[in-house]
Amino acid sequence: MAPHIGRRLRKGAATTAVAAVVMAALTASQAPGLASTARDQHHDSAADEKPAPPSADTPIDGGSSYHTDLPPLQKPGKPGTSIDLPGLPDDVAAAEAGIPATVLDAYKKAESALKESKPGCNLPWQLLAAIGKVESGQARGGRVDAEGTTYTPILGPVLNGNGFARITDTDGGAYDGDTTHDRAVGPMQFIPSTWATWGRDGNGDGEKNPNNVYDAALAAGAYLCAGGRDLSIKADLDKAILGYNHSQEYLATVLSWFEYYKKGTHEVPDGTGVLPDPDKNKGGSDGGGDGGGGSESPRPLPDPTEPGGDHSTTPEPPATGSGEVETPAPETPSPETPSPETPAPATVARLKAVGAAKLTATAGEQFADKPRVRAETAAGKPVAGVWVQYEIRGETDARFPWNATRVSRMTGSDGTATAPVLRAGETTGSFTVRVTVVGRTATATDITATVKARPVPQADALARVDDKDLKAETGGSFADAVGVKASYKGKAAAGVPVTATMIVDDAAKATDKPTENDKGPYFKDAKGKAVRTLTTLKTDATGKLVLPKIYTDDHAGTFLLRLTTGDGATLTIELTVTEPAAQPTDQPTAEPTSAPTAQ
Repeated sequence: MAPHIGRRLRKGAATTAVAAVVMAALTASQAPGLASTARDQHHDSAADEKPAPPSADTPIDGGSSYHTDLPPLQKPGKPGTSIDLPGLPDDVAAAEAGIPATVLDAYKKAESALKESKPGCNLPWQLLAAIGKVESGQARGGRVDAEGTTYTPILGPVLNGNGFARITDTDGGAYDGDTTHDRAVGPMQFIPSTWATWGRDGNGDGEKNPNNVYDAALAAGAYLCAGGRDLSIKADLDKAILGYNHSQEYLATVLSWFEYYKKGTHEVPDGTGVLPDPDKNKGGSDGGGDGGGGSESPRPLPDPTEPGGDHSTTPEPPATGSGEVETPAPETPSPETPSPETPAPATVARLKAVGAAKLTATAGEQFADKPRVRAETAAGKPVAGVWVQYEIRGETDARFPWNATRVSRMTGSDGTATAPVLRAGETTGSFTVRVTVVGRTATATDITATVKARPVPQADALARVDDKDLKAETGGSFADAVGVKASYKGKAAAGVPVTATMIVDDAAKATDKPTENDKGPYFKDAKGKAVRTLTTLKTDATGKLVLPKIYTDDHAGTFLLRLTTGDGATLTIELTVTEPAAQPTDQPTAEPTSAPTAQ
């Protein structure tokens, strides 16, 4: 195990006192004030101020566990600057100041992005680094691939109310593998329901993945900047951190790492970062197993109603009753370097697809069967407790819940792991679900999935909605609109394509494809041009269709309009066109003449 600081954290009350002492020590060593400004000069340390009330925002991690290791009492890479304070060996301090390259890049890119989108927030990347250190030990020492995705999911403890908040499942297990309760996920430890709101695509791959350090860092930054916060103001800084995890111990621990990273850091190769020591982390996550969720002694949720609880700024007395905090000798650094990957058990020889041989769904609908595999040894025996990743590959917009293209599941006692429900998009055709044991590719297996086009709605009958005679005069239009209704097996048929054609009389009954008339009634296209066939018509949700206005030319007579569907339903309607009625001619009336008057 890599070396860590020499202030042993006692269970319960002592931890808050230790954090306060360390912060006071940092101040005594003439460290700069934490996010102090001209507007907030009196705030110098976490030990002598009253934090802002907890954020009203939804907490990110749901009161999950966190690492309680504190930074060395030396400036990074500059030993001996904390006079009269117990320090650590130079190499220990330097190791603690190192941040894995990809993780560091993610924090800096998030800072840069938020400078543009939220310039008034003043988010420093060192704050993200401090939270990342406390939440996951910088993605478990930088165990991430080139895209910034962790090799194995980082999961907090099950939030079932046993020492932590009780949060029932909100993601169908898509991110945390638990369909009963939620767990905090990823290097910045988001609970799935919070990720649904704050998730971001930080690396531009089109996905929002809480196990990707670029996505998680940008999402955490957006959350910290929420509500118009200015993180250069101490009150806003406290509020943001407490909104992340409402605990005074958490606040003090994050601020201590924030101060430490502000004084200097350096880049180290991915996978070589310092891991928190679980022996000093009785109340936090241990960074091991499935991602550091479980701890020996789960940290209970704070009770703000009790004296001395998380709303109190007065450190509680040490558990020893001596009035002093125990300070053991510094630990000897370990030369061990964590591997960038956590290989699966060597007993896994293959992954065998079980259940449906092929997955099929209609566009826009769920697949009836879920991808499912069984991890087996060479002898065909099941392997339990193995993390299996399902990844969608190929030209498709099919997705797992929360629009995810990759999900992980742990095999059960029978060796099987079932992916969450898969929903088809609008893109038809086949694609592949690649299944691998996390950290290995040799045991990959592919499951084929096919998306079929939606079937064209059917109709076996067409009928007019009224029985009015349709009459018009030449050179005009029909006053009454033509309305029809489509049905299939006696029920309204919605979305049925209908073709309307003005046909020649003598061909109306002789063929299924009658000749289009070149005179008589007509429709108009978008440009006002006369057309006698329409192919873009479709019935509405009630199976009804009202035809566009029908015009007449200078030909009189009886004409036929035929409506057809792709399933052969046909309706022929008579249209009568007459010459305009003759207008009566007014004859002038002769003026009566009078007989000449005799003279």
